Amino acid sequence: MHVARYLPVIGGALAVVLAQAVLSATDTTYYMTQLIMSAYYGLVVIGLALLMGYAGQVSLGHAGFFAIGGYTSAVLTTWNLVGCRDAPWVAACSRLGLVAERTDLYGAAILSFSPWLAAVAALVLAGLIALAIGLPILRLRGHYLAMATLGFGLIIHRVVLGTEVFGQADGISNVPPLGLAGGLEINWRAPRVENYYVAWAVVLAAMVLAINLVHSRVGRALRSIHQSEEAAHSLGIDTYRYKLATFVLSALLAAAGGVLLTHYNGSIGPSEVTVMKSVRYVAIVAVGGMANLWGALAMGILLNFLSLRGVFDPYDDVVFGGILIAVMLFLPQGLLRAPELRTLWPFSRGRSHG
Repeated sequence: MHVARYLPVIGGALAVVLAQAVLSATDTTYYMTQLIMSAYYGLVVIGLALLMGYAGQVSLGHAGFFAIGGYTSAVLTTWNLVGCRDAPWVAACSRLGLVAERTDLYGAAILSFSPWLAAVAALVLAGLIALAIGLPILRLRGHYLAMATLGFGLIIHRVVLGTEVFGQADGISNVPPLGLAGGLEINWRAPRVENYYVAWAVVLAAMVLAINLVHSRVGRALRSIHQSEEAAHSLGIDTYRYKLATFVLSALLAAAGGVLLTHYNGSIGPSEVTVMKSVRYVAIVAVGGMANLWGALAMGILLNFLSLRGVFDPYDDVVFGGILIAVMLFLPQGLLRAPELRTLWPFSRGRSHG
């Protein structure tokens, strides 16, 4: 077991605890709401860093997978089954604990699918869609692949805006929280501190998964694909299969972020699936450094937190678009991999580091 590779994870966990202690001591725990949301957006960044930095595939449609996860879970948990309570399939689901009864904001009874069942269904659907679109589009390369994923994101955006079941421009609200052991709910109404630890525990678990992946035989294959797909193929590496598997995994992480954020906020809207959301994720990965998981996550935390605090308003999209252009022009290896910062930033040393 290579203990050294997990030292950043331990450091990250300590940083999470220290940040919480500082916020509590300074009576600024209201910042935790933005930090929790930044954590869930960080799941998208981790998946996209794997796809772009290691597999070498650019995606401008990951906001679509985020929305698929969030909207699917939201629809299933707000679909009122009270009118068909006596239907055999509803009765069967009720006996199995797959449906739950609650009340809405006005006290009316709602019988809907269990949040955890909805979350699993959302992830399965996102994985299947990623597989279905990945099969054809991952045969493309370069800007053709980017255009194809951009088209996918635009399709999801139009479907969300044009379909009544998704709430159109209003989105979906009154989404119930995910319940955990001990009665804790992943919801902004629940204590912030507990939700804060849950969110960052999920992120650190995703980082452990990603680190193990990049340091495995699969990670070595992905790096060879990134450097030269033709050379990797000539060595017997099934480049198409590895790219497809990484694409599906990154889509699942994005969908998981969408599910968790939707149940935390209690709502989701079409702003989560705009093209600029996808550009934002790409910009974050680019500025953090390709093939630099910790750099991408660190920049994701910082930039998403500042955005959620309204620091960039009303030029939010302009800022992220400008960051992407500036990085591509002047810092193609990312800000945290710039030669001037290599001696200052410990996670920027070595391309293969997580």
